[in-house]
Amino acid sequence: MILSEGIAGQEAQIIALFEATFAASEGASEGAVIGGLVRALLSKTPSEDIYVFTAHDTPHDTAHDKDTLIGVAIFSRLVYAEDPRSVFILSPMAVASPRQGQGVGQALLRHALTKLRDAGVDVAITYGDPAFYGKIGFEPLDPERVAAPLPLSMPIGWIGQSLTETPLVALTGTCSCVEALNDPSIW
Repeated sequence: MILSEGIAGQEAQIIALFEATFAASEGASEGAVIGGLVRALLSKTPSEDIYVFTAHDTPHDTAHDKDTLIGVAIFSRLVYAEDPRSVFILSPMAVASPRQGQGVGQALLRHALTKLRDAGVDVAITYGDPAFYGKIGFEPLDPERVAAPLPLSMPIGWIGQSLTETPLVALTGTCSCVEALNDPSIW
């Protein structure tokens, strides 16, 4: 497995992976919604406000003669109006259905968090399954102390971690997200 950063002409494959993965688990309409979200993130988000991490199987890992995209994690900037820390949110992430449960997601996230830490990001947040993300160090966040950019439909899924030596304390000020995530239906 090869872990890397950037999209380098992979936009169509990245969107297709999200559409297929979410359609398989949540239905075709959810696949279309998440595919649209990823398309918007990749096309509308300024480069300084987004990180895309990918996992590929190499030809010797598969029966194919080329690399196969098997996982993607997209992080975009959150801004807290009164807080100087650099904060990024993981949203969304997908691992190809046939490769789920094989450690691809955890390896991809560990790689991504290391790269974010090296880039000077202070805090990583996500809105997802605490059981899965807890394995990689994410902990529950109190939405009163760490505001979300929009109302949360399932506050238990609001989780995060410090990427510095300093424990995560409250993030101050109102929170805003990139344009593609600024949609109440996905929160």
